[in-house]
Amino acid sequence: MLLAVRVCLLVSAATPLIYYLLSFFCVIDFFRSRPRPYEPSPNHAPPASIIKPVRGMDRDVYENFSSFCRLKYPEYEILFAVADEDDPVIPVIQKLQKDFPARSIRLITRIPTVGANNKVNSLCRLVEEAKYDLLVMSDSDVRVEPDYLQQVAAPFADQRVGAVTALYRSFPCAGLVSALKALGMAMDSAPAALVARKLEGNMQFAFGWTMATTRRCLQAIGGWEAMANHHSDDFELGNRLARHGYRVEMLRKPVGMVFPSEPLRQFVLCEMRWSIGLRNVRPAGYWGLALTQGLPWSLLAAFTVITAHWSWTIAAAYLFAYLALRIGLTWTTGAWGLRDTMVTKNLWLVPFRDALNSLVWISGFFSNEIVWRGLSYRVDHGLLVPIHRSHDANP
Repeated sequence: MLLAVRVCLLVSAATPLIYYLLSFFCVIDFFRSRPRPYEPSPNHAPPASIIKPVRGMDRDVYENFSSFCRLKYPEYEILFAVADEDDPVIPVIQKLQKDFPARSIRLITRIPTVGANNKVNSLCRLVEEAKYDLLVMSDSDVRVEPDYLQQVAAPFADQRVGAVTALYRSFPCAGLVSALKALGMAMDSAPAALVARKLEGNMQFAFGWTMATTRRCLQAIGGWEAMANHHSDDFELGNRLARHGYRVEMLRKPVGMVFPSEPLRQFVLCEMRWSIGLRNVRPAGYWGLALTQGLPWSLLAAFTVITAHWSWTIAAAYLFAYLALRIGLTWTTGAWGLRDTMVTKNLWLVPFRDALNSLVWISGFFSNEIVWRGLSYRVDHGLLVPIHRSHDANP
């Protein structure tokens, strides 16, 4: 009986290694595959409205915003929504209007409450104010290159496309937390998204750092108003469009992400927020993450082999396979695929990031409370329920 349990543990411990191999295949296939015929399509450049819900000051926020003012695109506007009229980001936007007088930049400060999600409240208002059919939403910590809108608009030449999203690469920044965040995309978000894309045939979600859709597609799923009480607005947008038969396309060129300098505690709170949100919107997928946790499984395998007085070679093989595949996948995704310069020099942090991931994943089963931009909520089956107490945290 004990032998059977040990063998079962060793077989289970191989599952994350198989997942890493599958991830390798999906990552390489994505970045090496030929673009679809419409990527890019210089003849498809409809007027676009860039809509940005903003709250508070992110690192280098002026540089982030100004990158959207330098886009090489025939016609577009930029709309900012700020709920609090005393928000310190407002003077930054006003400076932007002054520095780029030829660019259509509008600031909206009166945001009606539609639901519990303040970001979606702003998106509802922004869509009302937007002049154009193509709607491109991005976060305030995103920085883009001049061809960004051309890349985003091109897939919509295909009427089957309902949303376009993107991965990100990080801008260089000193500090442990910035390094861990940069590794997060290469280690987890990008490989998981590309595996899902390959297995499901069509992505079922989008990423908040870039979510583009059309007014027609948005209306087909009830508008942002239908998502105003949901935690994961990016997941909801992509998932609802996919269920309505639309394609969700992933750009091969990532956007830039500028991470703040913050304490490790803030980083963990932010990771907890996304972990709790994922458990609520995709519970089966959240449980399935147990089979992707390579570090604890390889340690358990090594412990099982040693306590059974089997060959140390087997224990070493599990640990070596984990490190080789995990670090190799991280480098392939981040440095090779995303061209993220921060990934290579931070590969030594991969086991530490995996240890944190495992702890956050386990903790996600025991809490439904999150802090989001200084506001407290309880997440209940994917819906946000405000908790009326003050917090200083701002993950």
